Amino acid sequence: MSAPSAGLSGADDLALLGKLAEARAALRAQIARRIVGQAHIVDDLVAALLAGGHVVLVGVPGLAKTLLVQTVSQALALSFSRVQFTPDLMPSDITGTELMEEEPGTGRRAFRFVQGPIFANVVLADEINRAPPKTQAALLQAMQERTVTVAGHTYNMPSPFFVLATQNPIEQEGTYPLPEAQLDRFMFELRLGYPTREEEEQIVQSTTGATSLDISPVLTAEELLALQRLVRRLPAAPSVVSYAVQVARSTRPDDPEATPGVKKYVSWGAGPRASQYLVLGAKARAAMDGRAAPDFDDVRAVAPSVLGHRLVLNFQAEADKATFKDIVQFPTPTR
Repeated sequence: MSAPSAGLSGADDLALLGKLAEARAALRAQIARRIVGQAHIVDDLVAALLAGGHVVLVGVPGLAKTLLVQTVSQALALSFSRVQFTPDLMPSDITGTELMEEEPGTGRRAFRFVQGPIFANVVLADEINRAPPKTQAALLQAMQERTVTVAGHTYNMPSPFFVLATQNPIEQEGTYPLPEAQLDRFMFELRLGYPTREEEEQIVQSTTGATSLDISPVLTAEELLALQRLVRRLPAAPSVVSYAVQVARSTRPDDPEATPGVKKYVSWGAGPRASQYLVLGAKARAAMDGRAAPDFDDVRAVAPSVLGHRLVLNFQAEADKATFKDIVQFPTPTR
């Protein structure tokens, strides 16, 4: 994580904050041209992008997870790459490989690195749990360090860089669940539900005709980077930071601040990275609303997406079909 926020300074930052709120509205309008409903998912996805975090999308087939990611990349004028994860996918299929080439005329041979699909602003790791751990781990360095090392050489990822992964929650035969260490690299886990009847009728009506909808870019990569820096500079009051830490610590069953639901259902709670993402997510939500500082409500709003995939539940939770609300009760701020 970066150094503590220095806060906003001057009219330029305030104007940029206003531009961010306008860009959020324009982005939602463009995405809504293709994606029906899922407004809260879109908002959380945009918040993660503004915070520079990665996202895992969980939902049954046919809920437009891939289309949503592709549409967001087009609306942000970012390069997009899709990797379909399969059991035979190798790490080099993602990161790239070195090829031996012979120069015409001289006959001189040399290795040339051919970049893999991971070298894009937005990388869609489709059905990431279909690949074995060795291949899943190929994403770890890129996600955390924004670099890839191949044959002793380190290559930087383009900036901005996001990994958006999808998982199918109902078909688990022949899959490799993501280990906790890799899940922890994802800022948010977003769960897509079925559309309402009205939304589904609208989806069928709009996708079975001859009309194709084009997406107009709302932000360039450079503008998005400027907004990311702005989000980082938003000041978080010490009480908000303390509350985010309190929320994260309350998910650890052995911690004195653990809630009764956590002690009953959780084997392992969220680590310090959750506290960091709670604050960053709260800052992003505040900026999207045009506010210059996050509050307790922003922390609570992002908590399910930040904490849900970081809790290791026990057998009792599965037997009782415990939900996030059953497990995590938000503590009262101590200060």
